[in-house]
Amino acid sequence: MAAPTPTVRQTPGGIKLDDGFSTKYTFAADPDLEIWEKSVTPPGYDGGDAIDTSTMWNTKLRTFNPRKLMTMTEGSFEGAYDPTCYTSILALINVETTVTVTFPDGSTVAFFGYLKTFKPNACEDGTQPTAACTIQPTNQDSSGAEQDPVVTSVAGT
Repeated sequence: MAAPTPTVRQTPGGIKLDDGFSTKYTFAADPDLEIWEKSVTPPGYDGGDAIDTSTMWNTKLRTFNPRKLMTMTEGSFEGAYDPTCYTSILALINVETTVTVTFPDGSTVAFFGYLKTFKPNACEDGTQPTAACTIQPTNQDSSGAEQDPVVTSVAGT
């Protein structure tokens, strides 16, 4: 392989989101869960730590290779809740289902995953009670077959 050469940044395609309002999570197993999102963190991707390929034959620099597999990172949201959601959470937590993140422009990312945590925050005078929720992607269907997330863009993106 030849030495690296600089690449000129090109104008990105698509249409960027200008505001995060209103991004929402939906669980196929309970699409009307009694929680109202206030802040949402969609899942991301992580390539993992580099593989050190250095040997005693290296003379100046350590060398590395990327891993072959990546991880879809946890997503999360914080929201106001109806205390009756405790019953719904009990039936939903650790249950693999399709999880959908809907972005303000209507684009979606759907993936297999489950609600990992529901943790209410402190209830205080003059503050709306909220709970923090964590979603763990599984990236596999019920048979154990690996499944990529499905990204659906709206017209114009």
